[in-house]
Amino acid sequence: MSSYIEKLFSLEGQVAVVSGGTGELCGAMAEGLAGAGAFVYLLGRSAEKAADKIARIESLGGSAAFLPFEATKRESIQSALDSVLKGHGKVDILVNGAGGNSATPFFDISDEEFQSLIELNIKSVFSSSQIFGAQMVGQDDGGSIINVGSMSGLVPLSRVFTYSLTKAAVHNLSKNLAREWAPYNVRVNTIVPGFFPAEQNRKVLTEDRVTSIMRHTPMNRFGNAEELIGATLLLASSSAGSFITGEELVVDGGYASMTI
Repeated sequence: MSSYIEKLFSLEGQVAVVSGGTGELCGAMAEGLAGAGAFVYLLGRSAEKAADKIARIESLGGSAAFLPFEATKRESIQSALDSVLKGHGKVDILVNGAGGNSATPFFDISDEEFQSLIELNIKSVFSSSQIFGAQMVGQDDGGSIINVGSMSGLVPLSRVFTYSLTKAAVHNLSKNLAREWAPYNVRVNTIVPGFFPAEQNRKVLTEDRVTSIMRHTPMNRFGNAEELIGATLLLASSSAGSFITGEELVVDGGYASMTI
């Protein structure tokens, strides 16, 4: 049994890059990738946060390193790729997880706030996919790109107007890249978390909003970050996930299935 599971999901010898890997959700995804055998590069701003994640990964027998990263800066993305290639000569898995949120009422959204979320949530994924994707397309073994989408990219959610439209764009970009790069064995998918309390959304989780979310979630609870790991490994695996591309894999406790 164990050898069968390993054959499907082992990432032994693979190299994964996780932007936003110092955060809660992507940090858990990174931990899962490392636990399956991949060497994981955590990309983010905080070396201190990364140190905590790396210590946990290493305590579980995995391997990881931190690379300072500005998701909106093209030169920072290129520098990260150069460092990965210098260290390991390839990149097999890319998780585009850096992002931001805002609960500003629609009529109060400034041009500056709008542009900053466009830069962080769309342009960063676009640029990272261009830079890392070019490397994957040129590799014999291709690779897997996992973009972190959002429930608000599938259905309109109140109070997060700019965030919703940027995440919808990420979903669309993922499908377009999946179509373009399938002949090169580069798979591009979107993992779609439901409601997981994390740094970027705690400010919008007011009491009335939590009540509304629970009413709409059949499992009647928030997700735990570790519950994204199984979906991450499926999309990352070149064995178990070999024929999965252009998919929006929802992990939401049934939220998207609820109507009345």
